[in-house]
Amino acid sequence: MPILTFIIVAVIKIALALFVLLTAVAYTVWLERKVVGHMQNRWGPTRVGPFGLLQPAADGVKFLFKEDLTPPHVYRPLFIAAPMIAVIFAITSIAVIPFGNFLHVGSITTPMQITDVNIGLLVVLGITSLGVYGVALSGWSSNSKYSLLGGLRASAQMISYEIALGLSLIGVLILAGTFSLRGIVEAQAGHFVAAHWTFLNPILRFVPRWFIIQGQFVAFFIYLMAAYAETNRIPFDLPEAETELVAGYHTEYSAMKFAMFFMAEYANMITVACLASLLFLGGWSGPVFGPWQWLRDLEPLVWFAARIFIFLFIYIWVRGTLPRFRYDQLMAFGWKFLLPLAIANLVITALVVAWRA
Repeated sequence: MPILTFIIVAVIKIALALFVLLTAVAYTVWLERKVVGHMQNRWGPTRVGPFGLLQPAADGVKFLFKEDLTPPHVYRPLFIAAPMIAVIFAITSIAVIPFGNFLHVGSITTPMQITDVNIGLLVVLGITSLGVYGVALSGWSSNSKYSLLGGLRASAQMISYEIALGLSLIGVLILAGTFSLRGIVEAQAGHFVAAHWTFLNPILRFVPRWFIIQGQFVAFFIYLMAAYAETNRIPFDLPEAETELVAGYHTEYSAMKFAMFFMAEYANMITVACLASLLFLGGWSGPVFGPWQWLRDLEPLVWFAARIFIFLFIYIWVRGTLPRFRYDQLMAFGWKFLLPLAIANLVITALVVAWRA
């Protein structure tokens, strides 16, 4: 591909990815308010637009024009930088996530991904790990005891659960043999075939070779629990804990700086859902049919989006169902249950793969 064409295609993909991600962030907020509202026997947003669909736009306008108050006792440089750090790292991680296979436009063939690097999983984990600095610095720079406690809780929580999350993914890496997210999806392509009991093949040909089916269901559970904690969602929302810390690390924030923390939280939710789909559920794999090439190119994107929607719905379902942990329960669950379980899953996966070899 000529360099000018490559640059134009890259810019178009970046613009589309940012537009889709920010739109998804806005409407995930709407979806959460509607779903939790129905769970609690109320309507949720209904006034602004049909079914309240314009509520995210109304909220955005409100945050943009709301008075931005900066308390006099804060450390101003870091107080302003903290929400920017949180939202920048949350959005940047989408750059290496593949949303589909390949898109053919005329003579141009491009992957449905901003950039494909052979250590894509490490890039995502590294970038999202840096997001804790935004939360911790916001709590420290606010010079408020509630904000400081929220920031400290977030730091301890993210460090504790990142270990279990990382260990849960090693089993997937052993099976796939690559850090490339596209390579991990390709390692799950196709269906099972019985080498000895061939009479099972008519049944097995409907069973996909997803890693969750290849014995990584325990790793999937660990990943899901750690992801809830990493994104500070109920029942792991101790950094906010309105009943204890007023609003946690963002107590002193208002207007758009306040909104940026929530943009980062929902963008991280979408990133977590993308990774879960890619690592355990075959990514964009699914039936592809149709007479036109453009239709066959876009169908994998539909399967991928459906998996992401299911994960976001589970996120919201858990929020409307479970109470918040006590802090000692939070730490005990991470260190005494998830971490040993992740190590056991890693050891068993390694032994099984070595025995097969």
